[in-house]
Amino acid sequence: MKIVNLGEQPYLSVYEAMKQFTETRDEKSEDQLWVVTHPPVYTQGQNGKAEHILNPGNIPIVQVDRGGQVTYHGPGQIVIYTLINFKARQCGVRSLVRALEQAVIATLADYGVAGNGDVNAPGVYVAGKKIAALGLRIRKGSVYHGLSLNVDMDLTPFSGINPCGYQGLEVTQLADWVDHPLEIKAVTETLLQHLTYYLAPAQLSVAFKSSQ
Repeated sequence: MKIVNLGEQPYLSVYEAMKQFTETRDEKSEDQLWVVTHPPVYTQGQNGKAEHILNPGNIPIVQVDRGGQVTYHGPGQIVIYTLINFKARQCGVRSLVRALEQAVIATLADYGVAGNGDVNAPGVYVAGKKIAALGLRIRKGSVYHGLSLNVDMDLTPFSGINPCGYQGLEVTQLADWVDHPLEIKAVTETLLQHLTYYLAPAQLSVAFKSSQ
């Protein structure tokens, strides 16, 4: 699996590149993880409801084709786009989502933080507060979009929306649960290590079988 570090990029340009990659890939195309941070932006899923956008202020809203409702991306947050041919890996989307969640949970554990998933609301939570969001789009047997992990950021913009469409859902970040400064680069490297493990064909096969 190829890892592509994009640095900080505008959301729209990366979004268009993801769609182009997925549209033109074939069975020989290598799966990729795109690591990026975005300037402040709200993204609204394809079935998103306007009622979940409360007070966006000057932050732009971008309508996208992933599942789910509205979320926020901004500095201090790790975003990893998962450009994966799940059909070739012989796994289901459900097992892919669980693999992404497990990678985040393992990353949090490395920092002494207990996270958990929720079968009814994809993502990862710490003490009932959302710390990582997931959203995928299926196209031609592959997926794109991916996950975001709040590390050390200004959480205020989340108050301008109902995060992921849940009124009153509290949002948190890793920095709130550790007693030492965090380096985004180090957290990113840890998350990528766990993603590489949980997205390996053998692990996805186990997850797929357990979900049947």
